Amino acid sequence: MSTTTMPTIPALADALPVVEDEIRRLATSSTLPIVNTFSGRITAAGGKRLRSMLILSGALALSGEIGPRAVTSAACVELLHAGSLVHDDLMDNAVERRGVRTVNAEWGAGPAVLVGDFMLARASQAALERISPFAAGKLAAAVADLVEGQVLEVLDLFDPHRTPENALRSIALKTGALFRVGCVLAAHVADADEETTVRMSEYGAHFGLLFQILDDLLDLASTTERLGKPAGNDIRQGVYTFPLLRAVTDEQRELLATRGRELTDAEVAGLLHELRGSSLVPDTLAYCTSLAAQTAHALPDLPESDALGVLRELPRAYLDWAASRIT
Repeated sequence: MSTTTMPTIPALADALPVVEDEIRRLATSSTLPIVNTFSGRITAAGGKRLRSMLILSGALALSGEIGPRAVTSAACVELLHAGSLVHDDLMDNAVERRGVRTVNAEWGAGPAVLVGDFMLARASQAALERISPFAAGKLAAAVADLVEGQVLEVLDLFDPHRTPENALRSIALKTGALFRVGCVLAAHVADADEETTVRMSEYGAHFGLLFQILDDLLDLASTTERLGKPAGNDIRQGVYTFPLLRAVTDEQRELLATRGRELTDAEVAGLLHELRGSSLVPDTLAYCTSLAAQTAHALPDLPESDALGVLRELPRAYLDWAASRIT
């Protein structure tokens, strides 16, 4: 999903390129050129920039403007996200992301850890220096949540008896953290009151769940060509996700229990075929439709504006985009 699919608001259109410039500046601020090369390449690969959209739209809806602190907030959250992806790629032994060779594939496992750490540290440092100690503390707490969510996922790897509730708990921490903190920072830089900040936090947390559940569904129900990575990759990695756990049959669960670590490509393809012929897609989309409505409902009561409209419409727009990518 591209930010160009969103309604055109001049303030947002002007701010997004500034965020990109700030991400690039932070990512390439090492005194060591080789760190800048890899960190800069990862961030230059782009992405959906949904976190930036939420932060900028939130600040605009709450205060009527997008100031420098909102731009820095968006850049810091995106840099944290990029750093976490470097670590994810290392854990997954991934060789490519968004058409770019991963740091671990190009330079090795040890250096990949260090590049990811550099990006996390630079984001926190920028938040402390250019936003506030409060912002830096919230970003640090989000990193801790992200790590704990990832640990929960690791503990459940290749466990066909993982519960959907455990999967939700993991993604609420692993993915929800950065969406949640982004919305909190949007409220913070807009000098919003506590009640508004809590509502924005809830909006971000719900959006994070929606985003990850749809991402997990696409891994099961889209194609390698559309995904830009092998379909069914989560199954190969032993990550049994919320949509899968709600749809899997006893027979399929037994297959995962006995063959999970040795599944052949043919077995993965067969399992995906069975899942796509089941209620997996309609049930997950129905769940996400309800979640998208909850996300929009969590928004604080604010004067109507184009920016508030973006925040209200974005959950459903992302759901519709994801549904369009399903075979």
